[in-house]
Amino acid sequence: MTLKLYNTLGRKLETFTPRHSDEVGLYTCGPTVYNTAHIGNLRTYIFEDILRRTLQLDGYRVKHVMNITDVGHLTGDGDMGEDKIAKASRETKRDAYAIAREFEVAFFSDIQKLNILPPTITLRATETIALQIELIEKLESNGFTYRTSDGIYFDTAKLPTYGQLSGQSSADKKAGARVEVNDEKHTPTDFALWKFSKPEDQRQMEWPSPWGVGFPGWHIECSAMSLSEFPNGLDIHCGGIDHIAVHHENELAQNEAAGRKDFVKFWMHGEFLVTDKRMGKSEGNAVTLSDLGVDPLFYRYLCLLTHYRKQLSYSQDSLQAAGNALMNLWMKLDGEKLDRSIKPISKYIESFTSALNNDLNTPEALGIMHEMMSDKEYERSEKVSTLAVFDTVLALDLTPEAAAPHIATTGHEALLLEYITARKEHRFDDSDKIRQQFSDLGILVEDTPSGSRLRKA
Repeated sequence: MTLKLYNTLGRKLETFTPRHSDEVGLYTCGPTVYNTAHIGNLRTYIFEDILRRTLQLDGYRVKHVMNITDVGHLTGDGDMGEDKIAKASRETKRDAYAIAREFEVAFFSDIQKLNILPPTITLRATETIALQIELIEKLESNGFTYRTSDGIYFDTAKLPTYGQLSGQSSADKKAGARVEVNDEKHTPTDFALWKFSKPEDQRQMEWPSPWGVGFPGWHIECSAMSLSEFPNGLDIHCGGIDHIAVHHENELAQNEAAGRKDFVKFWMHGEFLVTDKRMGKSEGNAVTLSDLGVDPLFYRYLCLLTHYRKQLSYSQDSLQAAGNALMNLWMKLDGEKLDRSIKPISKYIESFTSALNNDLNTPEALGIMHEMMSDKEYERSEKVSTLAVFDTVLALDLTPEAAAPHIATTGHEALLLEYITARKEHRFDDSDKIRQQFSDLGILVEDTPSGSRLRKA
């Protein structure tokens, strides 16, 4: 099947073909490990996981590289302010490396709970300093750098194509650039490649370089890592939509200035998760996975209900509705067995794959799954086999073996709550359907003066 993906560079759907017939090179921007990732961050990693799993469904091997930013990301997201991990170290009086490792472990714990595949290769910024210095030297020899009192900067005026990823001209980007107190910049859009340490800072994370003791800028690490890991070119580079205008724009500039024009074939970006506004630590509305208080896969299911290029509106009600729907699927697997000798339903596999190959259309893929589950033409054993194939991409534990622990842990409370809510809202057709679902599982719903409760039939 033809895989079509939306390429941010060009802003259109394009047919995807990798540089090498059987392997895809995928690079995804990883976390800045100064704090716990919030669920808005995690939505991006879920989108990237769906991309990787879809590529694998299509028969490709995927080499997936991800960075860990444990130095260089400043509080202003540009070139001013304090290093985020250094700031956390100063405020907590803890070792900077210990903080970075703590939140790196927390991040990998979260993605494991969400059934996100771990990267093939993970690289830390602090452990690739030599690569970053080497790339800055290359940019310097090509005439794209200059020195100020606080660091080595990339001269964006030297690159006529600067702004191509965001679709902004150089003049537009200069007009919209953040106002930063740095009169030494030649142009507002210029960015730091290497920052000099200030003696009074007493930094824990600093290294010698040809330009003086200091630390790398935020953008250089991803270029250095991807150029090193994919010497023949990178197929897909992913991140959040907030990376387009600055981080990835600057990364693209570095690649081209190093002589690697068209190094990345596809740039892909996931949209924000929003409440009343974008979710973020700086917005003061960050929610972590542990804050949700529900099975983490409820959140994964919620993310799949909205296309990755559309904003996802988050609320407790939407999370609970997603959880109820997933619990309902798990309960339908209760007592079933997966027989690998039974072939999945081909027409639904084809429709499901087609939806995913249309720019990762997970809402359509979920709709196809639910249509298949309600199709009376097929046996339950065939549906169970088909769900197992779907789950290689959805990763919602949609096999009897995987679903069983969720049912045992979460029980039937989510569906019972849906039943109670339906009765309160006088949606008796819905409550009767839920009652029948319980009956199919050998469970009776008893409505008593003190409330509704379940018991074995």
